[in-house]
Amino acid sequence: MSIGIDAPPEDVWPWLLQLGQERGGFYSYTWAENLLGFDIHNADEIIPRYQDLAVGDTVRLARADRFPETKLEVASVAPEKSLVLRTPDQPPWWVWAFVLAPVGPTETRLLVRARIRLPQNPVIRFASQLVLDPVTFVMTRGMLRGIKSRVENAVNDTYTADVEASDSESNR
Repeated sequence: MSIGIDAPPEDVWPWLLQLGQERGGFYSYTWAENLLGFDIHNADEIIPRYQDLAVGDTVRLARADRFPETKLEVASVAPEKSLVLRTPDQPPWWVWAFVLAPVGPTETRLLVRARIRLPQNPVIRFASQLVLDPVTFVMTRGMLRGIKSRVENAVNDTYTADVEASDSESNR
């Protein structure tokens, strides 16, 4: 899935760096994220202490005390280009990739791809897809829209502050 964002990759990247529970959240539907007790809180600003993310770091999907195994590890970080998360087991059963593709000087295409290894049993596989596909679609779409609105609001706020400062200086 993907979405166009009216901002360059460097303005989108900080939002990806702070993904995770007990970090910046997942920017999707909070009510749905917390329906199962995941205790997700979505940030509406860039949080400096969450801007360092390196290969091997853990990104939690839910509260550690209630869901200790719901975590991903950072598999790859290419600043302002891509972030890849995966389950820590070998081979990973879930890989989640975020790619920033510049469209022009002031627009970015954010692409999200998830690969999930499902059970071999055809009945369980079908049932898993029946549940996972719509949930993944809705939550990923919510995340993309949540990131887009946060990035564009931050860019507009910065632009407005710069214009107001410039106007203030010219009126002196």
